[in-house]
Amino acid sequence: MSSGVEPVAVQGMERGGQERVLDEKVSRIGGKVKIEEVLTYMAAPAGNEEKVQGEESSLGEGRSKGEERVSKKKGRGSGRGQGEEQAGDKQLVKGQGKRRVDKGRVEEQGRDKQRKQSREQALSEKRGRGQGKRRSVEVRDPDRERGGASSSGSSRASRCPAMSPVGPAWPRLRILWVLWALLAVLLSSWRLWANEDNQECTWQVVLNKFETVGKNDGSDRFFDQEPLETVDNLFGLLVDAPIDPDESYLGFPYYLKINYSCRGESSEALVRKGHLTGLKPMVMVTFQSPVNFNRWKLDHLQIQMEAAPFRSKNQCRAEEVCVMSWYTPMPLKNGSVVMRVDVSSNSLGPFIPNKRFQVNINGFLQRQQNNKLQFTVGHELLNLKPRYFVNVSSRPLWYTVDQAPVLILGGIPDEKSILLTDTSFEDFFLVELSIDSCWVGSFYCPQASFTATIYDTIATESTLFIRQNQLVYYFTGTYTTLHESNHGSGSWVRVLATECIKKLCPVHFHSNGSEYIMALTIGKNEGYVHFGTITGKGRGCWQPNLTAVSTVPLPWSARGLEFLMILGTESYTSFSMVPKGMSYNPYTNLLFIWGNFLLQSHSTENFVYLADFPKELSIKYLVNSFRGDTAIVTETEEIWYLLEGSYRVYKLYPSRGWEVYISLQVMHQSSLYAPNETMVTLFYEDSNLYQLMYLLNNRQGQIVKRLMPVEQLLMYQQLSNRYLLQQQGSHMTLSFRNVCPFTVMRLQNLPNPQRYTRQERYRAQPPRVLEPSGFHTENSLALYQGLVYYLLWLHSKYDKPYADPVHDSTWHWWKNKKQDQDYYFYLASNWRSAGNVHIDMMSYKKLYDLKAGNQLPERIFLDKGTSYRFSIFLTVRGRSFKSESEHGLTFPLRSQLGLGLGLADPSCIHAVVKQKIFINRNSALFWVTLSDKSFCFDQGISGHHLVKTSVTIKVVGSAGHCFQNTMQGPRMQGNLMVPVLIGCPPGKRLAFDITYTLEYNRLQNKHYFDCVHVNREMPCFHFRDTFYPFFLIQDMVTGDSGSFKGSYVLKVVGGGPNLDNIREYSEEEIYRFNSPLDNTKSLIWTTKNTTIAKDSAFNVMSHQSLGIKWLCLQNSPCHDTVPHSIFAPEFFFKVLVSNRGVDKSTYCDYQLTFLLHIHGLPLSARRSFFILMVSISIFLSLVILYIIFCLLLPLMVKTCKFLRWKINNIITSEFYYTHSSSSRVLSSTSETRSSVSSRGSFQVAEKNKAEPEKIGKKPLT
Repeated sequence: MSSGVEPVAVQGMERGGQERVLDEKVSRIGGKVKIEEVLTYMAAPAGNEEKVQGEESSLGEGRSKGEERVSKKKGRGSGRGQGEEQAGDKQLVKGQGKRRVDKGRVEEQGRDKQRKQSREQALSEKRGRGQGKRRSVEVRDPDRERGGASSSGSSRASRCPAMSPVGPAWPRLRILWVLWALLAVLLSSWRLWANEDNQECTWQVVLNKFETVGKNDGSDRFFDQEPLETVDNLFGLLVDAPIDPDESYLGFPYYLKINYSCRGESSEALVRKGHLTGLKPMVMVTFQSPVNFNRWKLDHLQIQMEAAPFRSKNQCRAEEVCVMSWYTPMPLKNGSVVMRVDVSSNSLGPFIPNKRFQVNINGFLQRQQNNKLQFTVGHELLNLKPRYFVNVSSRPLWYTVDQAPVLILGGIPDEKSILLTDTSFEDFFLVELSIDSCWVGSFYCPQASFTATIYDTIATESTLFIRQNQLVYYFTGTYTTLHESNHGSGSWVRVLATECIKKLCPVHFHSNGSEYIMALTIGKNEGYVHFGTITGKGRGCWQPNLTAVSTVPLPWSARGLEFLMILGTESYTSFSMVPKGMSYNPYTNLLFIWGNFLLQSHSTENFVYLADFPKELSIKYLVNSFRGDTAIVTETEEIWYLLEGSYRVYKLYPSRGWEVYISLQVMHQSSLYAPNETMVTLFYEDSNLYQLMYLLNNRQGQIVKRLMPVEQLLMYQQLSNRYLLQQQGSHMTLSFRNVCPFTVMRLQNLPNPQRYTRQERYRAQPPRVLEPSGFHTENSLALYQGLVYYLLWLHSKYDKPYADPVHDSTWHWWKNKKQDQDYYFYLASNWRSAGNVHIDMMSYKKLYDLKAGNQLPERIFLDKGTSYRFSIFLTVRGRSFKSESEHGLTFPLRSQLGLGLGLADPSCIHAVVKQKIFINRNSALFWVTLSDKSFCFDQGISGHHLVKTSVTIKVVGSAGHCFQNTMQGPRMQGNLMVPVLIGCPPGKRLAFDITYTLEYNRLQNKHYFDCVHVNREMPCFHFRDTFYPFFLIQDMVTGDSGSFKGSYVLKVVGGGPNLDNIREYSEEEIYRFNSPLDNTKSLIWTTKNTTIAKDSAFNVMSHQSLGIKWLCLQNSPCHDTVPHSIFAPEFFFKVLVSNRGVDKSTYCDYQLTFLLHIHGLPLSARRSFFILMVSISIFLSLVILYIIFCLLLPLMVKTCKFLRWKINNIITSEFYYTHSSSSRVLSSTSETRSSVSSRGSFQVAEKNKAEPEKIGKKPLT
């Protein structure tokens, strides 16, 4: 979309007609393409394409003193006329090795420059009436400045000094356009009173890794998904703290870093000021529920956190702080890759509007050996060339709604490159895909020419699909939170290799736990549609289907009408209808068929031809918000708008309203608009319509994401058609005719939202740091990480079949610490808490008492027979009440103001509207009740297979005419659309009420015998006692917990003698073990009041049943259980409880499986008889042995004595003979020894006698 703009010189009006929008620019510093986001007052480009040529050369010439320049290198403007201002108080820091420019993050280059800027800002405030703030970054040449300016006034309408024309010297518009611009300014100025006294501030959020907390050098990509174990060591130091030291505490890999900035002021000074005035950012993280509900727990979860102040690690000369920010953990949840982060204030400090950020996991990155990230789908390009976008038509952005974390957009001519973003184009990357540019042309697959262009791109939860020529590829990202393992693709995978694919078509919503995609063929199989199913592993399977398209002529009878109901009796023109596509909204059941026409149908049988759309145009694609709004883009890049439920199509661009709007933007020198611009795509985000635009100004190109101001354009068009100039005296007066039928519209008496939205919310506050300044440390932030992680871990694990005494997931966390709460507070009050932090147990809990706001919820869930009731208060414009009388009787007043309800499925929902008139207030109150008709849905598991429908509420005559002025701009009124999901709401479950079951069984059986080895988590029940089970319906969202009073079927589906030997039973075994119709003697249990279900032949029970008697008959698995100890046998039964098919009070198919421990089982008769016989035999043997022993005892004693006497005699005689023989031997031996000794002594004496003689004869020498 290209447009040229003619400025309007307006005197005496600087601020009127301004609108607060997001000014976003594209930057590439260090090789990264990035969109910058700025709050400013501005308006949009006009649509004169013929005026674009030659405009560029005049931008830099002939600038007067009243003109302003903006350096796009530094993002700072300097003006020389009235109200000199700066467009950006900071500069972007370019870090070495960094490829990304932080969104909303700007740094000053030095303290001297900061003080100089402050003086310049103060001087600018004295000279002018307002300041503008803008941040911009060059795309191609960071060192080159380019022209432009940004300014905005802030005076009231009563202060209107003359002013010089601003902006480039473009040709002027006609006087009528000047008048319309002035009228828009006059009408819009009154709604800005609330903004004039407030600074224009905005939140800034970036992502920091766990290791880079406190550093000011940019942000990180959301890539790592594994928890960190380094946090657990810190919890081990907290000796006197309300935590369980035996638990393991983990942390998340990222923090959210939060700042804010205001127009014309230093961000660092603002953050310090906000901290000192008590400002605390409140962060709400919303996790998108997973597609594959069969693998992951299906819930709608939010966590509300308070940001903790933290000082920067940079050197600081101040005593306390120079640079600071707020930090919160960035939590992760299994099954969720899309997160919304809403930032708000705690109502202290400056007024900062709430802001939403998309923080999604990018699974298409991988870490290199040098610790840098690179894309797995290709390599990044750093040069954003103009030929990629200039004179290139726009293309649709296709993805699975609310589920795709990464969006891709192709259509770059002759390049196999795409735009890739994980922040909904707040920033993006230009990536060249690593695919083989093949061209497989043949007789059966005709291809006129080859091109590298990526034509069709579709993003799903974990997989990307592209089409190049006739080839289709897919790539699966690495998402461990979805697959619990590395299932990423190594390269692009080609599918449908034997087919020639002409077009890929998206399926916008997932269903049955899977995502879908369609492919249209050409060539020999032309006419076939391949339907692909994306499974939980990111792979797809394809099924072909044949379809056909025919051409019919356009109806002639539609001229002069808004719409025409086609019944087959109309006259037709010779102008053929050329269909090009279809679009379907599953909530409203509205089908669009479009081409050079626009048909819509609610029944797919009867069609309505919208005659407002000219047949000379051809629709290229439709963009649906699925909340009641539809945008239309034609082949000539025109933009049209349709409000679903109405039949009028509004032209947004080019239009008179667009020209009025663009003239205001030219006055304010908006950086979001340029004389030469091209629309890349058009898409909805949070019910707001956005354009992705390529702006070319002074040979500098950039891509920006900007809001398409639908409401403002409709307002300006309404003003241009409904104003009147009247002569009153000597001057002309201006008057308007407001066609809106009411002046005030308010929603009242809205019920508490959680019961209907099924949104679970937790609250977590940072631990209190025992430091006078209140700043946190790295350790306290790490503790905050561990506490938030443990809180979400308790939520994920809170699915035990045995209900806790307290229905709350955090009850186990604090149940043993509550009694010591005062002690922990005493330690904190005296600054004696371990680790200098205090953990308040009340700061980590689940919220059940959320209150309704002033808007309808995002969606509502209706169970069987439930209702949703609220009221709408309308103040009527003028007198719109009348009374009717008949036969002299006066009837109550009737309002001519009508309220209509459109039901997408009248067979499912019943709506009732009751009116109450307040004639003294000229108002009417409409009570609206939406009810389920109780037969639209069968039964399903909680949150599964819900029926999508909706209710549209419209005030008659308000479509496109009624607007409400808010601080964020005008908002359309009188048209409400509420998506309704019918079925079993998520967050409901059936639980075994063990507390009441034990109490009731003890009361009825007069006793209770537990197992010898007591298990508090699984109490035992005795086999001989009647078993009375009770169950609870627990609402995980609202915290309600009540007795289940419906009917149910109880089955034993498994069991074993111990926990290690439990096995699952087959379907045949389940029937034999549980059905009272079985005659094989296999029953495990029975009831006194037997009621058999019609279809399943099982006992139907309720809370009024008389109890269960355990049987364990001959062929049952629990029969004849062998005991493993001296205690009675025991058995573990795996019990399934379900109400499917027997309970008509709810849509919920409650299924509960739990283990039941039964002890005291009897033995079989055979085994008992065998044990008896063995016992008797042993006893008799012992008796006989005793009798024999008693009779033979005297004889045995006598025999023993005789044997003893004999033994003694033998021993005595043997001793005698042995002693006599030994005496003789000893005497002979002694004589021999004496003779030998005497002989030896004689020899010794002789020897001794001879030795002296030898000594005497020895010489003296």
